[in-house]
Amino acid sequence: MSLSRREFLKSSAAASAAAAIGMSVPAELEAAANQAEGDWRWDKAACRFCGTGCGIMMATKNGKIVAVKGDPAAPVNRGLNCIKGYFNAKIMYGADRLTQPLLRVGSDGKFDKKGKFAPVSWERAYDEMEVNIRKALKSGGPEAVAVFASGQYTIMEGYAAQKVMKAGFRSNAIDPNARHCMASAVVGFYQTFGVDEPSGCYDDIELTDTIITWGSNMAEMHPILWSRVTDRKLSDPERVKVISIQTYTHRTSDLADTEIIFSPNTDTALWNYVAREIVMRDDAEKIIDWDFVKQNMIFAAGPVNIGYGLRRANEKSLNPRRPDGSAGKYSALEMETINHEMSKVVSEKEGPALEPFGYKAGDTMKNTGGTLGHWEISFEEYKRSLEPYTLDYTARIVKGDPDESLESFKAKLQQLADLYIEKGRKVVSFWTMGMNQHTRGTWDNTLSYNVHFMLNKQALPGSGAFSLTGQPSACGTAREVGTFTHRLPADMMVKNPKHRAMAENKWKIPAGTLNGVGKQHIMAIHRQIEDGLIKFAWVNVCNAYQDSASATHWIKAAREMDNFIVTSDGYPGISAKVSDLILPSAMIYEKWGAYGNAERRTQHWRQQVLPVGDAMSDTWQWIELSKRFKISEVWGEYAPSGPRKKALPSVLEKAYAMGYNKDTTLFEVLFANADAKSYKLDQKDPVQEGYDNSEGYGDSRNVVGTDGKVFKGYGFFIQKYLWEEYASFTRGHGHDLAPFDMYQKVRGLKWPVVDGKETAWRFNVKYDPYAAKAVKKSGNGSTHAFYGKLAKALQFGTLGGKDKTTKKKSLANKAKIFARPYMDPPEMPDANYDTWLCTGRVLEHWHSGTMTMRVPELYRAVPEALCYMHPSDAKAKGLKQGGLAWVESRRGKVKARVETRGRNRPPRGLVFVPWFDEKVFINKVCLDATCPMSKQTDYKKCAVKITKV
Repeated sequence: MSLSRREFLKSSAAASAAAAIGMSVPAELEAAANQAEGDWRWDKAACRFCGTGCGIMMATKNGKIVAVKGDPAAPVNRGLNCIKGYFNAKIMYGADRLTQPLLRVGSDGKFDKKGKFAPVSWERAYDEMEVNIRKALKSGGPEAVAVFASGQYTIMEGYAAQKVMKAGFRSNAIDPNARHCMASAVVGFYQTFGVDEPSGCYDDIELTDTIITWGSNMAEMHPILWSRVTDRKLSDPERVKVISIQTYTHRTSDLADTEIIFSPNTDTALWNYVAREIVMRDDAEKIIDWDFVKQNMIFAAGPVNIGYGLRRANEKSLNPRRPDGSAGKYSALEMETINHEMSKVVSEKEGPALEPFGYKAGDTMKNTGGTLGHWEISFEEYKRSLEPYTLDYTARIVKGDPDESLESFKAKLQQLADLYIEKGRKVVSFWTMGMNQHTRGTWDNTLSYNVHFMLNKQALPGSGAFSLTGQPSACGTAREVGTFTHRLPADMMVKNPKHRAMAENKWKIPAGTLNGVGKQHIMAIHRQIEDGLIKFAWVNVCNAYQDSASATHWIKAAREMDNFIVTSDGYPGISAKVSDLILPSAMIYEKWGAYGNAERRTQHWRQQVLPVGDAMSDTWQWIELSKRFKISEVWGEYAPSGPRKKALPSVLEKAYAMGYNKDTTLFEVLFANADAKSYKLDQKDPVQEGYDNSEGYGDSRNVVGTDGKVFKGYGFFIQKYLWEEYASFTRGHGHDLAPFDMYQKVRGLKWPVVDGKETAWRFNVKYDPYAAKAVKKSGNGSTHAFYGKLAKALQFGTLGGKDKTTKKKSLANKAKIFARPYMDPPEMPDANYDTWLCTGRVLEHWHSGTMTMRVPELYRAVPEALCYMHPSDAKAKGLKQGGLAWVESRRGKVKARVETRGRNRPPRGLVFVPWFDEKVFINKVCLDATCPMSKQTDYKKCAVKITKV
């Protein structure tokens, strides 16, 4: 049989599609497909995009990826891909792929911050990095060296970065872009369960009767999961109910039985309304599962005057204050919002919700800044916190569509409560950024668990509040590895001396090496660059200068101040263009790697092809940097700096006593130690056989490395070493990860993996061996054990505050139900800025578009970011479909094309603009307010005005 190229591609694609949906394939078609794929090598991998964690099959031929399809054996997606997933190969082969380091230089060839980019060697690039890191350490100590890390790091990359920063430079100024997407979920888990990450898994979708999406457009953001939701709905349309709770109508609402459009920020009130219905209906004694609650729960509260995560009055860039209302580097208009960080007047809208906490409308609330502190309260106090959320009050403040009648809206709220409360009805609540990107995002997350706990509908098959994840390894790397500023691997914390000691022992570094102050979260890093504290910053696997709100400030600081900014990337995005040095990174399938998804599933893949040009992996880049510094240069004493108010003592004498000397490099300690070298490269090993390992062996490109010599590899299996050392932190601690080789044979495993078996539902004694062990030890016969250990001893108090005379009481194996009120955001529409702005993604593009805008098919499908708005608003403002409009806030403005009839359909008074398009740079408009507890930015609500261009 002779096939043209077009014919063999069509036959192969048709055969794959048929197999994915279980169709039988005609023999002739199957034969044609087999002929077409005869010399292809297929191997499993994980999708590069969202946190769903789809499995893909990848074909390579002659050193290039030639085909991608869904993996029928993958339990997450079962052979399906979304539109982005099918282009996992094309994202690697864009025309402007970075292939060599680029440095800003002047006419004399020397580094010049105002110079133009010119190609340089890896050696020259690292010379400049070394010089500038040394300058930063001398200027401000470890706190002056920072990293914008990523939820898109492979697990090995994140672990290597953390070791160099925290164990090497003694700096905790490393924080991932996952801070922007998952931090509120993380703190919600910690506060509620005492441990991070979801209790349920995706199997809940097929087992539930009710899917309720809270501010989540799953149809576009998690399309494979939405296909499973759709299948579940269609399998039993009368029984299965779908409720879409959103600030505007979109594709998720198309499947819903009921859509609830709420006013931005009021989802906290909506959660409290449902909780009030549970505790205050006449049959509340029967509605609440008191046996479960009394055995497994306590009630808790915390302060409410916590601010909005904006800059505080004493920060350098807010000074001096001027008579016109401006302050330091901030305009008078910007200060109108920033001033609310220090104090605010309680509004008529939020007044009733705050009365149980001691505030009323018209009171001035003095804010003290975010705190994680909280205390135990009685059930009666919790019940008192819910009294304001009557149907009338809730409907009045929550209703988001001005064209919907109040009575219609009230009926929807009652239906929502009825579905949660109905005995025997299983309910799953899903959310992602809508609840997390919120100035009360931590509160919002904890409120979701309140409802599920009181009904005993959490950590059960088919029931639970489930925080979905945005990035492919926000869980596996940012959270589990601990690349957040305050974390260490496996839920350990830098501020905990015992945790630091455990990490120091694992890493074979002196006691006292690790810095105990971890407060340089991602927005703090931007602000401290602007304040002049941070002198060196490295952007890894993210686009920090496009993905951060109030972006103009951070770009100006990077370009105009005395600092050195480095970006490692595959393409020249905004961050690369802002930088002083650009390093070309190997992309996902050009290296060995692993990701962890939203259901705690960890997946591995092998290097499929060589990187393009001279690009090298981020793991390699970090390890090479470690060669440039001796312990005698970085482990000495450091004076107080930034958030660290005490000196960091020298640990050199301890290091020398361990057998190290003044010439020992960080490379030798952290990466080329005896343990690392025990992991052998072996082409007879079935895991390694036939696959490249550019870090282990070097490769046929003969890349000239950071020492000016051809890089010939480290000579050992560095990726396996990094995995196994990291995994050793998790085993025996409720996060157990399996051995490296096991992951090469399976389509991922949900941790904890105990005795080779994954865990589907955490905290449930029937499924979780750690819960079973805890209950057996306690002897209380419970069905659940919430065995997380963080914040599990509290004093007692009331909604008004903590009783400091009380003693802390152990809360072992218990979770918490929190009293938390509705509060206004720091910026709301007014006479001058009369419209809500919401940002987010669209199906076809990923984050800042750095990869997907290089895929011709995806670019053609959605070539630009649009301003979606209601037709009546457009008409009132003199705007037409397809015309250009200014979207302007107190911080800046951008031009965008108006769309009044697209997939996203906002109510009057709200516009939606996605952020993937650097030409419609919407984050220049957004406000950098955060949840004060989680430090996660709120991109979902600020005030703008829309005018004709």
